[in-house]
Amino acid sequence: MIDLKLKITLLSDTTFGRGDGVAGLVDAEVQHDAAGCPFLLGRTIKGMLREECVNLLYALEQATPAASARWGKVVTALLGAPGSAERNRAALIVDDAMLAADLRRAIAWQVANGGLRRDEVLDGFTAIRQQTAVDAESGAPRNETLRAARVILRDTVFWAALHIDERRLRAQDVSSTDALMLLAAVVSGWRRAGASRNRGRGEIAAALFETGAAGAVECTQKYLGAFAAEVMPS
Repeated sequence: MIDLKLKITLLSDTTFGRGDGVAGLVDAEVQHDAAGCPFLLGRTIKGMLREECVNLLYALEQATPAASARWGKVVTALLGAPGSAERNRAALIVDDAMLAADLRRAIAWQVANGGLRRDEVLDGFTAIRQQTAVDAESGAPRNETLRAARVILRDTVFWAALHIDERRLRAQDVSSTDALMLLAAVVSGWRRAGASRNRGRGEIAAALFETGAAGAVECTQKYLGAFAAEVMPS
């Protein structure tokens, strides 16, 4: 098993809706834990990485058609395919993305001991933004279209543990090196996330880190450089 960490830094306010709201407060609420700390579901992150993979494969098909088949196979091994059999399950496992562990522990202690309330914690990391649909002809707001969504504020940093099952890669004849190169390319090109990402929200920066005895070491550029050398040989 290859263990990595994914760092996600919000460069603008971002909406990661959980699919429901709070009556009388917001129409789209964010996921948050018992202490009020926001987090991102692993399956949500995996879905966004898959979307970036599709974009990357399209670019490869246009630029280097001969390489697209190889990397398409890596995408399938890493992220799986609809209806995959057990032996072809996705090799990439994505945990929920959380605030830094020491920060979460400090906040949880404060909440447990009455120093902070859960709603105060949530309000410290988020804000509520309102928007409405506008009539194209009159320019006036449409009736009954006002919606309130909670956004996670810019500069918030999340960390998610990633695990790559090498046995599942080998079952599909894909090397761990190829998987790491592709993942680095996808992560480095990931620039937008969440809802309303085409309306000024959801700008992010993401990076991969290898974990070891020396702690977490950034490795995105190392594997990205190797990927570039493979798809654009001199």
